[in-house]
Amino acid sequence: MFRFHKEGISVVLSTLVFAGIFLFIVLRWFPPLYGISCAVMFLLIFFVAQFFRNPVRTISEENNKIVYAPADGKIVVIEQTEESEYFHDKRIQVSIFMSPLDVHVNRYPVSGIVEYFKYHAGSFLPAWNPKSSIANERTTIVVDTGENKILLRQIAGAMARRIIVYSKIGARAVQGEDLGFIRFGSRVDIFLPLDAQINVSLGEKSVGNETVIARLS
Repeated sequence: MFRFHKEGISVVLSTLVFAGIFLFIVLRWFPPLYGISCAVMFLLIFFVAQFFRNPVRTISEENNKIVYAPADGKIVVIEQTEESEYFHDKRIQVSIFMSPLDVHVNRYPVSGIVEYFKYHAGSFLPAWNPKSSIANERTTIVVDTGENKILLRQIAGAMARRIIVYSKIGARAVQGEDLGFIRFGSRVDIFLPLDAQINVSLGEKSVGNETVIARLS
C-alpha cells in the first residue's frame, strides 16, 4: 500500500501549490512553454512524492536474534572498527547509503530500551564518504535488547539538511517501527557485537524491515 510519511505531507502539498501557481503563470503569459512546463512540474511532483513514500512493511514476530535493515539503500561498509563515542571498543560496522531515490524512513532493527541518544551538529560531506560518520551532522542511538546493545547512527549527507528522530532515552524501541527520517540522501551506520553473524555483502541492496543484516549469538 502506498502512503506518504508524515514528515513529507507538508512538502508534497507545498510542491503541488507551487506547481499550480507556476503553470498558471506560464499558461497566462508564456503559453508556448506550457507543454514543457507541465512535464517539468510532473517530474518535480513525482520526485518529491516518491522520496517521501512510506511503504507498509510489518515484521510478523519480534526476534532480537535477528537484526533487520533499518533503512533502504546500498551496503557500503562492512568492517571491524573502533566505536569511540559510546562503546569505546571494537565493533562490526555495517553502513547503508540511501540515495535520493530510496525510501528514507529509518526503522528500529531490534526491540529494547533506548539507553543513549545524542545529536551532533556537523558538516555535510557526501554520505558515502567514510569521514561522514564523525564529521557530518548526525545522531547516535543505542538500543539495549537485554542481551545485546546495538548502536545506530543517522548521518546527514551533502543534500540532507534535517535529521528527524523520535527516540528518547528510556523509551521502548519496537523492532520494525519508525525511529526517524532523513531528507534527501543520507546514511545509517549500525554497530554490532564482534560475534554477530553478518548476513549481507558489500554492494547489496537492503530493504528496511525485510533484509536481515545480521544474526546475534
